[in-house]
Amino acid sequence: MRQFENKVAVVTGGAHGIGKCICERFAAEGAFVCTIDLNETPYFRGDLSKEDDIRRFVQKVLDEYGHVDYLVNNAIPRMRGLTDGTAEDMDYALKVGVTAPFLLTKLFRPHFAPGAAIVNITSTRDSMSEPETETYAAAKGGISALTHALAMTLAGVARVNAVAPGWIEVNGETHGGPDAEQHPVKRVGVPEDIAETVLFLCSDKAGFITGENIRVDGGMTRQMVYHGDGGWSYAGDPAK
Repeated sequence: MRQFENKVAVVTGGAHGIGKCICERFAAEGAFVCTIDLNETPYFRGDLSKEDDIRRFVQKVLDEYGHVDYLVNNAIPRMRGLTDGTAEDMDYALKVGVTAPFLLTKLFRPHFAPGAAIVNITSTRDSMSEPETETYAAAKGGISALTHALAMTLAGVARVNAVAPGWIEVNGETHGGPDAEQHPVKRVGVPEDIAETVLFLCSDKAGFITGENIRVDGGMTRQMVYHGDGGWSYAGDPAK
């Protein structure tokens, strides 16, 4: 029997990239997959910034299956920076990245099956940043904190963990040279790296893990970078 035979997996942002790969892996393991995305999907098209869309999606899942085994909050929040970003940009990013996972969990809470699990897709940007990424960083920081809060509230109901991807190539490109070599594992990540971690966290093998945020980034956030050390050098800001 396949690992998730006849289980019900809800995945947000499942039309492309990491989310699509997660959906495909669940389906390959026998799960019924219910996904919502702004783009066309085999299941439901909707906007996670809109509460009505979320409620219609949840009702469809419950009408068809009656329960949920796994909830994967993967949808990508908007990325805008301090210079050009607006209050609406920040509001939208937080709605998609934090409020939607909160509301989905709240609505599904009475319907989680025994052994249920939630996995939130955060980012290494929840604790490190490039310039002009404020809305995305705020949303990812928020869902990271939401993860451990939900893990405590849902104790005995569902395990709640997070996966924090680093650089994941979602367009099928191959990266070599410095892009790959800078990673301690010597390659750029692929969607399967995240999908496999998600499925592990949903499985019984992870039954003693909750409240954790697992970084899947090829070791980049564990790598100390100082000018002149380990072959690294600082070239300066080209804008100055």
